[in-house]
Amino acid sequence: MAEPIKVLLVDDHQVVRRGLRTFLEVQEDIVVVGEAADGAEGVERAEELRPDVVLMDVRMPGTDGIDALRRLRGLANPARVLIVTSFTEQRTVVPALRAGAAGYVYKDVDPDALAGAIRSVHAGHILLQPEVAGALLSQEEANSGQGRGGSLTEREREVLVLIADGRSNREIARALVLSEKTVKTHVSNILMKLDLADRTQAALWAVRHGVSN
Repeated sequence: MAEPIKVLLVDDHQVVRRGLRTFLEVQEDIVVVGEAADGAEGVERAEELRPDVVLMDVRMPGTDGIDALRRLRGLANPARVLIVTSFTEQRTVVPALRAGAAGYVYKDVDPDALAGAIRSVHAGHILLQPEVAGALLSQEEANSGQGRGGSLTEREREVLVLIADGRSNREIARALVLSEKTVKTHVSNILMKLDLADRTQAALWAVRHGVSN
């Protein structure tokens, strides 16, 4: 049986953390390994506990979720971060995605949908609602990464198409009959050649430049 997904809860409201924990503790494949009340504590706990997924609020006193996201990306084994927010404005969600979040859900999300979202980001998927993806694209510079796509090999372009399709490394490996290690190398090369920070930016770049399906 696979190891359960280790989740860290980061939210300044204890009631919210308690509610999330209560629900997640009944999931057989998810275990809550810790909690934090602000971004700074969340980064410390993530470094200590090494969770697979962090559920993070955006607006918190002190170190907010966006600053915490930037710090988490600097850890040796950064967790996937799923934003859990009550704010629907793009000006709140878009910066979080730019800072490295793998996706977001609202605090009134259906419990089963939340569990599915955790499993999805843990598997390497990116959770973007269409209107937010459009906002991210519209904010990109018109020439961002322009011309760099020509430096990708044919195999790297195939991998990029599947990244844009929301596939995890494991799924890409199966689709292209490669090892996961080889796929990880291709992903790293893609990010380096296109001067991108993460898979979310790679997926958006692919859509913008017509590389996606």
